[in-house]
Amino acid sequence: EFTKSCFNISDGGFGGNKGQDSHMLYTLSSIQVLCMLGAVEDVDKEAVAGWVAKRQLPDGSFSADEWGEVDTRFTYCALNCLALIGMLHVVDTQKAADYIVSCQNWDGGFGVVPGAESHSGQVFCCLGALCIANAMDRIDQDKLGFWLASRQLPSSGGLNGRPEKKADVCYSWWVLSSLSMLRRLHWISRKDLFRYILMCQDAEDGGIADKPDNMPDVYHTFFGLCGLSLLGFEDAKLNKINPVYAMPFEVLDKLGVAPSNGRDVGRIVDLSKWVE
Repeated sequence: EFTKSCFNISDGGFGGNKGQDSHMLYTLSSIQVLCMLGAVEDVDKEAVAGWVAKRQLPDGSFSADEWGEVDTRFTYCALNCLALIGMLHVVDTQKAADYIVSCQNWDGGFGVVPGAESHSGQVFCCLGALCIANAMDRIDQDKLGFWLASRQLPSSGGLNGRPEKKADVCYSWWVLSSLSMLRRLHWISRKDLFRYILMCQDAEDGGIADKPDNMPDVYHTFFGLCGLSLLGFEDAKLNKINPVYAMPFEVLDKLGVAPSNGRDVGRIVDLSKWVE
C-alpha cells in the first residue's frame, strides 16, 4: 500500500514517498517491489510506460525526471521497468543501445555519460540495459571482463568499484552481476570473495557491512547475499537472483519476461569452471 501511494496519477511515475515528484529510480524500484509482491496489476501500466517513454531523449538516453539529468543509470532503469510491465515497445531500444555503446571507454568500462570515468556501478547499468535491449554483441566483452576481474584485491579478496579504491561489499553485486552477464564469473576467485563477504557479517545481529568491523546495513546485506547467491554459495540456502534485473528468477518467469530480454542470464552457475 505504501508503494502504491507513491504513484503520481498526474504523470504516471513514482516518487520516493507519497507526494514527491516522479523520478526514474523510484519508478523502477516501485515496479520491482510490486512485481515481487504480486501487486503490479494494481498499477496503470500504460500510464507508467507513458511517463518513462517521455524521458527518452533524441540521442537514445533517458533523463531521470522532468528536470533533465542524464546518466546511464536512467537508461537501465527505464528499460528494466518497461520489460517488467511488458511495455518495451513504447521506446526505441536500439537507440538506447546506441547511446550505451557510446559510453564505453578505452579500458572497456562504462561511465555515467560518454567520456566519463569507468565505474563498476555504471558497468552494471550499461550491461543490464544492453541485455534487455538484446545488444550485448555490440561491445568488447573480453576487455570489459578483464577490467571487472581486476577489481578483485589480492590483499582481501574483496572487490572495488574502480582502480586504486578499497574493497566494498556492494561491489559483490555490481561486479559479479556484470561478470555473470558476460558469462565470465569464473574470472575471479570465488573462495576469496566468499571469505571477504563473510568477514563483513556482524556476528551478533547477522547483517553485513561494507567492510569488516563496520556497522551493517540493509543495503550491504542485500548486495552481500546477492554476491553469495551469484557464486553458488553452498553453505546456506539462497534463492537464485537474475543479474540483469536484480530479482528472483521465479518472479521474472511469472511475469513472462522474454528470454531475449535477459530473463535466463545467470540461471545456471557452472562451478566446474573455477580452478582454485
